[in-house]
Amino acid sequence: METYLVGGAVRDALMGLRVQDHDWVVVGATPQELVDQGFVPVGRDFPVFLHPQTKEEYALARTERNTAPGYRGFAVHAAPDVTLEDDLARRDLTINSIAVHADLTRASALFFSEGSSLATHWEASGALVDPYGGRQDIADKVLRHVTPAFREDPVRILRLARFAARFTDFHVAPETMALMREMVAQGDVDHLVAERVWQEIARGLMEAQPSRMFAVLRDCGALAHLLPELDRLWGVPQSVEHHPEVDTGVHVMLVLDLAARLHASLGVRFACLAHDLGKGNTPADMLPRHIGHEERSVRLLKLLCQRLRVPVDCKELAEVVAREHGNIHRSAGLNATAVVRLLERCDAFRKPQRFDEVLQACECDARGRMGQQDTPYPPSARLAQALSEALSVATHLVAADAQAAGASGPKVGEWIRQARIQAISMNQRMEQGHMANPGA
Repeated sequence: METYLVGGAVRDALMGLRVQDHDWVVVGATPQELVDQGFVPVGRDFPVFLHPQTKEEYALARTERNTAPGYRGFAVHAAPDVTLEDDLARRDLTINSIAVHADLTRASALFFSEGSSLATHWEASGALVDPYGGRQDIADKVLRHVTPAFREDPVRILRLARFAARFTDFHVAPETMALMREMVAQGDVDHLVAERVWQEIARGLMEAQPSRMFAVLRDCGALAHLLPELDRLWGVPQSVEHHPEVDTGVHVMLVLDLAARLHASLGVRFACLAHDLGKGNTPADMLPRHIGHEERSVRLLKLLCQRLRVPVDCKELAEVVAREHGNIHRSAGLNATAVVRLLERCDAFRKPQRFDEVLQACECDARGRMGQQDTPYPPSARLAQALSEALSVATHLVAADAQAAGASGPKVGEWIRQARIQAISMNQRMEQGHMANPGA
């Protein structure tokens, strides 16, 4: 029985990146032998075990054979006669199909923190098991499939696209792109399970340059199947006011990458991705204007979230941004009453932290235009201050005064509303006075 470290841990160590997750493969063993050593079985679809001390996952070397469409349509064979090379062959990309014996990984604690020092030793000593040229593809910065078996699992298209978003200087091998296009043309991506699609998209959104994931999906044709609402944005002019020569799809990608540079949350990044979906359905005789696209965006967004089973928190944040981003952009001219209405529509009084994320997504939208990535976005500070002023109102005291005056039910709420309007109005007057007399 031999144990090897494989996959992403080896890849990241060879690239000089911090190693976080460890993928261990056991060769020449049976499930019972691992149980006898104290390993705890946890795998349902194939033999996976938890180490008795580290609790890390150890999988028996296995092969997979496609038996039916879909993610679970695989027959798994795990037995002592399965070699390490057999196991590496079933993996998606060559850069993830490199292994090193477990004894060598334990030779230095540096592996778990720095990676690169020990990786250099691996290469110098010839310890790497690399039957499919992964090390060379790392050097050449290529994302390449291991074997034609890549086509048996369409999730791998999403995984490759996600790696393109993570390793931003890597490119897809031409033969791999050709294979993915064949898979799309044959309808393979239509069998993907919604949860897996969302899982991979969500992970890709959190990578360094998420636009590259969607570029790969669009290049191979998968985007039109998985996110047709997004795919339709290319070829649609952005707007009369903001670079009508620029595709809305290009704009959305700029917005998304800006959110990544700002280290925004998943919810903000998804909101950036989905905020302009309605522009893909703008009637041709209305272009390049997009009147009413906010309502269309919300409607398409709801259908998309239902189809992919997007988590509720991401869905609700994206809906607010899609519906209100134009009003937030134009909020400088709103009086206190209109500001309170905007805050109410955004549910900012109940969810002030989410409103911060709404403002961040709107900032990315405003700055995510050609030549405007470094411009300031005044509505963020202005509306954040307005919300702060409104939240400073002692609503319990206002409610007590209202009840003492004979008000009840909705009328008490109106008293609170007016108190918030007054607080924001007072702050607006103070700001206007300061602007009129900056030296006062």
